[in-house]
Amino acid sequence: MLVKAYAAALQGVNATLITIEVNCSKGIKFFLVGLPDVSIKESHERITSALEFNGMRFPRKQIVVNMAPADIRKEGAAYDLPLAIGILAAAEKIKADKVGDYLMMGELSLDGNLKSVKGVLPIAIKAKEEGFKGVILPKANVREAAVIKDLEVFGVDNIHEVIQFFNDELALERTIIDPRKEFYSNQAAIEWDFSEVKGQESAKRAMEVACAGGHNLILIGSPGSGKSMLAKRIPSILPPLSLSESLETTKIHSVAGKINHNGSLIAVRPFRSPHHTISSVAMVGGGSYPQPGEISLAHNGVLFLDEIAEFNKVVLEVLRQPLEDRKITISRAKFTVEYPAGFMLVASMNPCPCGHYNNPNKDCVCQPQQVQKYLNRLSGPLLDRIDIQVEIVPVPFVDISDTRPAESSENIRKRVIQARQIQENRFAGEPGIYCNAQMHTRLLHKHAQPDPGGLLQLKNAMERLSLSARAYDRILRVARTIADLEGAENVQANHIGEAISYRNLDRENWAG
Repeated sequence: MLVKAYAAALQGVNATLITIEVNCSKGIKFFLVGLPDVSIKESHERITSALEFNGMRFPRKQIVVNMAPADIRKEGAAYDLPLAIGILAAAEKIKADKVGDYLMMGELSLDGNLKSVKGVLPIAIKAKEEGFKGVILPKANVREAAVIKDLEVFGVDNIHEVIQFFNDELALERTIIDPRKEFYSNQAAIEWDFSEVKGQESAKRAMEVACAGGHNLILIGSPGSGKSMLAKRIPSILPPLSLSESLETTKIHSVAGKINHNGSLIAVRPFRSPHHTISSVAMVGGGSYPQPGEISLAHNGVLFLDEIAEFNKVVLEVLRQPLEDRKITISRAKFTVEYPAGFMLVASMNPCPCGHYNNPNKDCVCQPQQVQKYLNRLSGPLLDRIDIQVEIVPVPFVDISDTRPAESSENIRKRVIQARQIQENRFAGEPGIYCNAQMHTRLLHKHAQPDPGGLLQLKNAMERLSLSARAYDRILRVARTIADLEGAENVQANHIGEAISYRNLDRENWAG
């Protein structure tokens, strides 16, 4: 008897339908074809043990299993459940009439219990697109799949429940959640708040500007000046995730296996902070069987590189293309996958090897050549993609001891959201452009041209401070954002002046 069961394979952040064709005939051999990996070939032993533990026997027939399409490599133990059900249905051990109505995934333990699997959200989306009645998954994954409307999602603990379901002996309980209600209720769950930060008003202002315009940001300061503390609070002032952004972000984390068992949609913007020993593959994604990297896990959120000068130079250079294109393409001989990578880069670094260059409280012991060599660890092309460069100084005692609360993240976020709405309206007719940081030369001339006073100030600053040529466009982008925060129609001299103050590393004499 020939029976078809259905599963799904992950390719990038999307799923591809896999048809598991099982044919039983006279004989005793077992054949599994269709480009399965070793873990799938080992499913025979797991299925045999699971069935025996639950009072059934593996069919003593010749069984041929084909996993189509055969040119797509299948990997992982998540195919155990559909393979087992397909084999039982083909051997007429269970009823086969409903097997084709459901997409199934789940890894079997030797006692028949089902373990959680990765990529459930894109799999559920694929099941909805292909018109399946529902999906059958391990209970640990059901909330993740239940965010898809008009799709029956059943969570099971053991293969015995699935067998009883197809034999009409047990009615599985459908999992139903209200993703919108949970999403909006969880958006307020922000751990860090700017009201806890003492002093550092200029740094907080720079972060507000960066978030309002989607600008990349680097913080330069002595150890203990608060760089990491400030960076952790950036997600609290970014605009809240929209439902579409949340779905896209959740898909990436689902594929990477980063979703909590009781979680559904990600409601708060991601904040990823990899260690400086990270490899380039772990940063951008890839591997023999590609997985999303840190830049994709930070999609629609923040990628924080603490002590960026300590990162391997190769790792930093691979960030250049994703920063421009907002995606990363991983190519292999037989396939190519693409992961989203629309993140806001926030970096921090010491100004010199000893960390105390320009520190008003401690003397720097580094030679000028050492300071310059340390700063040169960041290449010009990478710095060219960082709009705002802010110097952080240690907080004086009078500010540390001040018991009055500072301005809350909620108030700052309101101003950021208003500025983003202005930009959304401005770029409504520009596909792929949604914030000032993405403006190219034509848009700069159209929307960020300063008034005569601002243009003169910019000219004088570039000559007096020896600003590099690449700083010109960056200053205009940031000035446009500052104007948006004030609700100003045109870029004025005061906006240009503040934007110039955020270009510390472009000054030729900054490091002596």
